[in-house]
Amino acid sequence: MTDFLQLFFSGLATGSIYALAALGFTLLWQAAGTINFAQGEFVMLPAFLMLGFIAMGAPFVLSFGLTVIVAVVVLGWLFKRGVVDPLFKFGMMPIVVATIGLSIAMRNGVRAGYSAEAHPFPALFADKLFNIAGVTITLADVGTLLLALLLVFGTQAFLAKTVTGRAMQAVAQNTESASVLGINVPRMIFYTFAINAVLACAAAVLITPTYLAKFDMGEGLGNKAFFAAIIGGFNNSRGALLGGLIVGVCENLAAAYISPAYKDAVALVIFMIVILFKPQGLLGKKEERKV
Repeated sequence: MTDFLQLFFSGLATGSIYALAALGFTLLWQAAGTINFAQGEFVMLPAFLMLGFIAMGAPFVLSFGLTVIVAVVVLGWLFKRGVVDPLFKFGMMPIVVATIGLSIAMRNGVRAGYSAEAHPFPALFADKLFNIAGVTITLADVGTLLLALLLVFGTQAFLAKTVTGRAMQAVAQNTESASVLGINVPRMIFYTFAINAVLACAAAVLITPTYLAKFDMGEGLGNKAFFAAIIGGFNNSRGALLGGLIVGVCENLAAAYISPAYKDAVALVIFMIVILFKPQGLLGKKEERKV
């Protein structure tokens, strides 16, 4: 039972990181009708940007701040203006293809321009253990889970409680009606891309100390986050959190009690089961379209 609880809690910490990346999927889909298959690379790139700033002598906090600024410009504004806006009028498929190509280009660009080797990354939390009722929990797991949950719930609170957040939700629900009400639709959509970039930076800080900075680190993360978003409900931000936690916990349990070889397949299996019995996801709502 002790081993199970340790695996469970560690899985919650990992799943909360998946939830951050999955939240980016749901936000972009709700506000802009966009699916970004380079989401994993959007986490990988900030990790290497922070390493670059640190190598130039910048403190960790300053490196993170500079990385957030660069990410908002490159992964937010430039991605929206250079990739999504020109292709959106042609439908979803060109955007899907473009973001898949972008993910490949980003991976190979980092491998060629920085390094193909894995690099250690500064840990945000000290290497400390807690023993609670016989269950050993690391400070990194506790801190990662709490910080990730704070970011997820903070994003939800921003969307629900602030004027800007409610305007973003109005745009997500009906772009034309929001425009008639005087809401600056392009600006609200940009805010969504900017928030996604900030969440990607936060996910990079939380996941990279454990998995190291690698040019291909975003590939697996992006896939699992995508599955988590669908499992929880692609049109529900809370579903991203639920899906991420489910994937993280089930991965840990499968690796321990079945075989580590099946760990990366867990998200796909859960995705297939959920999509068969509840296509809209566990917390998702059915969307009807006229044809």
